[in-house]
Amino acid sequence: MNDDLCGSRMVHKDKVVLAKAQDLREGEVEGLSKLLKLIAEPGRLRIIHALDKQEMCVCDLAALLNVSESAVSHQLRLLRTSDVVEKRREGTVLYYRLKNNRLQELIDLGLSILNYPCVIENY
Repeated sequence: MNDDLCGSRMVHKDKVVLAKAQDLREGEVEGLSKLLKLIAEPGRLRIIHALDKQEMCVCDLAALLNVSESAVSHQLRLLRTSDVVEKRREGTVLYYRLKNNRLQELIDLGLSILNYPCVIENY
């Protein structure tokens, strides 16, 4: 027997009405989905985490991630065009930092969920 099927075979209209009233708006769904996809890539996630602690240049980030500066530049371009990071020039060096430190709160929340005793590894 499949536990995911509704045993009552009856729609609980009051629950559906309440859920619809509390549902996310279309723009919120699209925006949040894009944000989560953006930070879901391991390299970008590590860049965001590093930039929460301090601003860094491309070569520092490349050394941290053990990848080429070109690979880091590509990820930073995506983060910059998504308005997640900003840059500051000091002479010939560009330093990057997070525009919104609330992303680290999202990462911390994700880590706390991972550390919560559950069956996430079976997902």
